[in-house]
Amino acid sequence: MVQQSLALDLEDLRETIANILDIDTAEVTDDADFVEDLDMDSLLALEILVSLERKYQVKIGEEHMKEVRSLRSTYSLLATKLESA
Repeated sequence: MVQQSLALDLEDLRETIANILDIDTAEVTDDADFVEDLDMDSLLALEILVSLERKYQVKIGEEHMKEVRSLRSTYSLLATKLESA
């Protein structure tokens, strides 16, 4: 029996990222740039990657860190990883 991956939900992802960045979920708009708009640094980016890997049980290499720049791009990256898992 194959283990079903956690379903990818945009609002849940928004909340997860807001919690890591320690900001209000309303600030994490679909297109807000995590670095430019939300002051994410490389340590926070790594924390987001590790948290998403654990939560969704996928491997996201550091080469994908540049894709974790907005909610939309992060969602797209995760969706691709979950499809290929």
